[in-house]
Parts: sequence; C-alpha cells; structure tokens
Amino acid sequence: MFKKISKYFGPGPLIAAAFIGPGTVTLCSLAGAKFGMSLLWTIIISILAAIILQSMAIKVSILAKKNLTQAIKEELKHPIAKNLVLGLILVAILFGNTAYEAGNISGTILGIETLLGKFKFDLGYIPFNFYSLAIGIIAASILWTGRYKIIQGFLIGLVIIMSISFLATVLFTKPSIRDIISGLFSFETPKGSLLTIIGLIGTTIVPYNLFLHSELAKNKWSKTNELEYALKDLYISIGLGGIISLSIIISASGIENASISGVSDLALGLEPLFGKFAKYFLAVGLFSAGITSTITAPMAASYVVCACFGWIPNLKSAHFRITWVFIILCGVLISALGLKLIRVIEFAQIANGILLPIIVVILLWMMNKSSILGNFKYNIYQNLVGSAIVIISLFLSFRTLLILVN
Repeated sequence: MFKKISKYFGPGPLIAAAFIGPGTVTLCSLAGAKFGMSLLWTIIISILAAIILQSMAIKVSILAKKNLTQAIKEELKHPIAKNLVLGLILVAILFGNTAYEAGNISGTILGIETLLGKFKFDLGYIPFNFYSLAIGIIAASILWTGRYKIIQGFLIGLVIIMSISFLATVLFTKPSIRDIISGLFSFETPKGSLLTIIGLIGTTIVPYNLFLHSELAKNKWSKTNELEYALKDLYISIGLGGIISLSIIISASGIENASISGVSDLALGLEPLFGKFAKYFLAVGLFSAGITSTITAPMAASYVVCACFGWIPNLKSAHFRITWVFIILCGVLISALGLKLIRVIEFAQIANGILLPIIVVILLWMMNKSSILGNFKYNIYQNLVGSAIVIISLFLSFRTLLILVN
C-alpha cells in the first residue's frame, strides 16, 4: 500500500525547499513592507514560469532517461558550442552556489539569533560566528549519510515546519481578503518597484534548480507512463512554495510605518503589533528556509560537477562529497568571518544571469525534438508559452547585468 502511494511523491518538496531560501524570504519581506500586497501577482507569474521550466527539465530526464547536463552534452553536437555551454554551467553553478551558500547560512543565522541572540567569539583579532559552524555541521552531517531517503525526509520535515510557520504568521496579521485578491489580479507596478519585481522573479526561477530537479526526477521515475506522477509532484510542491512566498509578503504588508530592511526587522516589527508568537513563527520559518537551502545548494552543485566531468553522480562517491564539502566549507568561512566578498557574489550573479536564458533556449529547443520527447513533443501553443518564458529570462538577464555594471 505504502509503495503504491510513494510513487506519487518525488523530489518536488526538495525543489520547493531549494528556492524558498533566505534570499526569497528577505525579498518577499521587503516587497510587502514597501509595496503592501500590490506585488502579489509577481509571485503567481514567477510560479507559473518556474513550473513550465521545471516541467521541461523533468520531461527530458524521464523521457530521454538522462539528466539535463547529460542531455546538453549529447544533443549539442558542435564541440565549441558544447564546451562553452558546459563551461558556463560549471562556473555558474559551482561558484554561484558557493556564494549563495554563504547567504543561505547567514540567513539561517538570522532566524537563530532572533530566537536565541548572538553567539560570537574571537579568533585572535577576528570575530567568528559560532552559528555558522553549527549550521555547516548540520548540513554536512545530513549530506554525509549518502542516503537520499534521509535527506528527503529531513527536508520535507523542514518544508512542513516552514509552511506552518509562515502561514501562522499570516493568521496573526489578519489580512484583508479584498486586498489579497486585488494584489493577485491588479498587476499594479508601483513607482520604484521594478527592481523588486525582477528580484522576486529571479529568486523563483533559479538555474541550479533545473539541474537538481532533472537528476532527482530521473532517479525517482524511470518509465514514460510515470511522467504524470512527476508533473503532479511538481505542481503541488512548487505551488506550495508560491503560497509560502505569498504568505511572507502578506505578513510584511501588515506592518505600518515601519522601517524594514530585512526579515529580522520584519520579525521584530511583528512583535508589538501581533504578539511575541508571531516573531517566533517567522524566525522558525526563516531558520527552516535557510537550512533547507544550505543543503540543496551544495547538493545541486555536486550533481552538476559530476555530470560535467562524466563522474557517477552518486551521493556516496568521493567526487560528489568533495564538491559539496568545498561549497559548505567556503560558505561557513565567509559567513562566520563576516567577509564581504561582493565581487564573488556579483560574478555569481553575472554568470547565472547569462546562464538562465541560454538554458531556457536549450530546453525549448529540446522540447521540439522527437528524438527526446517522442509523442510529447511541443505543439504550437506550448511553444508560444515557452517563447514567452525565453523573453522573460532574457529580460531578467539584461536587467541583472545592467544593474551590476552600473
């Protein structure tokens, strides 16, 4: 009975856990505090685009029985084009996820410090945040087990806690249903909101999630007729991630005349208005969001690195472990020492900004290849939707690069 039910559940919750990280929580908090509920529609657009892209990735993995990186290696016949794309993927995912890991750990620390206060000590003249080390040990311990079911169970548990925490926070704020509906369907763009809109979409459509989802779906489902289970798993899980993002924006919009520069300010701002329990729920949600991303980011990078070099992407293999150990260790050191490696982060954003439209174009190209999809090849309507996603990704890439250059 359990075996029959389990085929409906796959890596979807892990993908939701991956894109609901501290960056998403912080951006949603700022969006709600600055613009109220007027940008709720942005989350709906982002989730729809993410579902379409993730569905492309898992169709390739299940129907062609190869992960996204392997498909790119085999389908791109021109050696120069292939090496350029694979090189960009490797650089963007490896260095990008290393930079993001430091942010994930730092975001998790905010959740802990909201509840327990700060815990730092000096290494000579250098202050060291103990929580960074503790979070790194937790993430490494889970990944070192090398057992997918343990990793999956741990992350699903945290996603459930995260969901309950943020939804409970919404209940404390007692939002107006009319304002929520207006924010979802008004498509309003308040003055000064463009960068926030770009940020909200950018934190939802994440390149490394495409590679992670592709690999995990290939390992979970091996038969063509199981594609429907993979898609249902995707719809439910990414939809849940969207609900969490909406909840954070709605919660932040409940604070009037407050100076919100991040999620920690949001947690403190909620306390006098809605009681100390609202602060605790939000802090627990932030911690859960941070720790899940702290695990999934190095995991995704390890899969990509192994696939690029032709190594077996096994959770217990030496190459796989060396990759995620490197990423977690760098993340811990950057976070614990409070290093401001702004150039590294900017480089990661540039690499990912360039990578996203390239991967989207490649995915759409693959969706039109009978050799990969067979009878599931895209029709004209699906191609129109896919083309719209390409335009969105190009716009995101252009704006991101323009902002960083200026």
